[in-house]
Amino acid sequence: MDTLLNKTKEAVDKDFLEIGLDAYRLMCTTKRMAELYDEYKEVCSKYVHSTSRGHEAIQLAAGLQLKPIDFASPYYRDESILLAIGLEPYELMLQLMAKRDDPFSGGRSYYGHPSLKRKGFPTIPHQSSATGMQTIPATGMAHGISYLESQGLLQDKSVVLCSLGDGSVTEGEVAEAFQMAVLKKLPIVYLIQDNNWGISATGKEMRTMDAYEYAAGFKGLERIRVNGSDFVDSYRGMKRAFEFARAHRSPILVHAKCPLLGHHTSGVRKEWYRGDDLTVHQQDDPIIKLEKFLVQQNCPQKKLDAIKSDAEKKVLSDYKKAVEAPDPDVHDFDSHEFAATEIVEEKGERSPSSGEKVVMVDAALHAVDEILRKHPEAMFYGQDVGGRLGGVFREAATLAQKYGENRVFNTPIQEAYIVGSTAGMSAVGVKPIVEIQFADYIWPGINQLVEELSKSCYLSKGKFPVQALIRVPIGAYGGGGPYHSGSIESTLLNIRGIKVVYPSNAADMKGLLKASFYDPNPVVLLEHKGLYWSKVPGTLDAKTIEPDENYIIPLGKASIVLQASPEKIEAGASAVVITYGMGVYWAKEASKKFEGQIEIIDLRTLNPYDWQTVKASVEKHSRAFVLTEEPLLNSFAESLAGRISKECFQHLDAPVMTLGAANLPAVPLNVGLEKMMLPSAGKVEAELRKLLEF
Repeated sequence: MDTLLNKTKEAVDKDFLEIGLDAYRLMCTTKRMAELYDEYKEVCSKYVHSTSRGHEAIQLAAGLQLKPIDFASPYYRDESILLAIGLEPYELMLQLMAKRDDPFSGGRSYYGHPSLKRKGFPTIPHQSSATGMQTIPATGMAHGISYLESQGLLQDKSVVLCSLGDGSVTEGEVAEAFQMAVLKKLPIVYLIQDNNWGISATGKEMRTMDAYEYAAGFKGLERIRVNGSDFVDSYRGMKRAFEFARAHRSPILVHAKCPLLGHHTSGVRKEWYRGDDLTVHQQDDPIIKLEKFLVQQNCPQKKLDAIKSDAEKKVLSDYKKAVEAPDPDVHDFDSHEFAATEIVEEKGERSPSSGEKVVMVDAALHAVDEILRKHPEAMFYGQDVGGRLGGVFREAATLAQKYGENRVFNTPIQEAYIVGSTAGMSAVGVKPIVEIQFADYIWPGINQLVEELSKSCYLSKGKFPVQALIRVPIGAYGGGGPYHSGSIESTLLNIRGIKVVYPSNAADMKGLLKASFYDPNPVVLLEHKGLYWSKVPGTLDAKTIEPDENYIIPLGKASIVLQASPEKIEAGASAVVITYGMGVYWAKEASKKFEGQIEIIDLRTLNPYDWQTVKASVEKHSRAFVLTEEPLLNSFAESLAGRISKECFQHLDAPVMTLGAANLPAVPLNVGLEKMMLPSAGKVEAELRKLLEF
């Protein structure tokens, strides 16, 4: 273990005594806050909250190490960390009561769920309820810091603090974070607060080892134990941990045993199940220990009493002010779903005269290449995208050789880390492009996508949108089988706060990938494997002239890829097919049997989608057909068809037709079985014939 971790305890000096007195003031503050919340249950228990009683010593010790250049990822019990960095009880109470001026979320998120971007304070990005999941975005922050340092873009020696309860260390996502922290040597301090409880389950019920013992399995993760109820020991331990991470740019774990003196949360009260355990924990009350220490250092009891009295008066005053503070404007309930994008119109040359035709996979490769060349803050990572292979579809070929393994690199098989780390990367100023190898593999990353990425902009009231481009090869063709052929767009489209893009040709791929990169929100780019090389019969049109470097298409704009003739429209003999991805090519092939009768809309973006173009076209043709590769039941396609039926009812001359894959749990391996399950040009033709007969 490094010599920094083997220092003997220093003698208590005058400066440290001042730190101890400040900690005592803050401990008295947190204690009175917890008592007051119980005394005024009718106000304070309206919304669920948790306090730091019993954890004050280790939390204050940690918070006092943080500098304005640092980043923090506290967990829901960490109110003392927030007080230690300089936040006022009044500000925390505004969040407790979901008030308008809550500095973190404007009344949108729970107590103890901060998101702070304020000059002179460490940065605290939005995170979820933090039962282990926060370790990945926090480690992503450290990863981003390490990358920026490697490129000479950051000189500050920033450190990330990631705080979590011992019970949450059993989460698989914690293992993914620890693995990447040691693999990449990242500057992060993991603070594990161990009070031996989950909610009602004890440590003995939940685990065979504590976090300190568990961390031994991660070679390169330094670790120390501290007495989390003793401020002196906690402060020294946290100071050494931060010094180690700041000097060595490597991860360290601090395991702190501490009592739980408050409720798990206000909704799960300690008296319901704790029994004699409360008496045992009370013996380790950090305030009593610190007061005893200060008295031993010849601090007058009268001075301590005055500090306590002032703290209690401050808490009561702040509480009264918070109660009277205004509630949020209810008409502002839907602001900040997304951060505004600057990409609002198509720009650049789509088909330059000197351009050559390229396949979709190369258009994407060239787009990423151009981004990396122009933006040193951009990174690209995922499974097998590094220099040895360059992606299983060759979608990253040559990039690692051009830009180095710090920028384009392989990850372990860790979909949660691939997705969730982008939230941390974005918070420190990195612009990540990541890849999930197949759509069927995205499920381990859904937790991070839903809880950490999608909610960040809304719950932080716009302070922390997550700029992330997540590339996902998708779709079935030619015997890919049940784990490499799935369509997942409807699941993604049920996640609010993310954008979903689905190009169908090379030019759109390049323009939409660029727009997705520059969009300040999380974007999932679905890339159909069957269109990558235009080798599937009927998909030659996916190969197009490559647009120039400046070409970009705003998200949410559909394309009309085939027009019906005015004569057929006037005669009431036309229909519109609304589709995307491979559906464009099934529809184009089928339309050859209905000359001049079919209009085809390629949505290109599924969220947001271009409702105005769809609506205008349906009203023009009076017949609509929604086509998808997904199993149809409960799909996005059925949802869109339902909206058309409702909002265009008076213009329809026929029911809205829909076609998708058979409603089966997986795409079968055998090509004959696959063909039976999926839509095809022939199946589309048959449905169009029925529609046009109305």
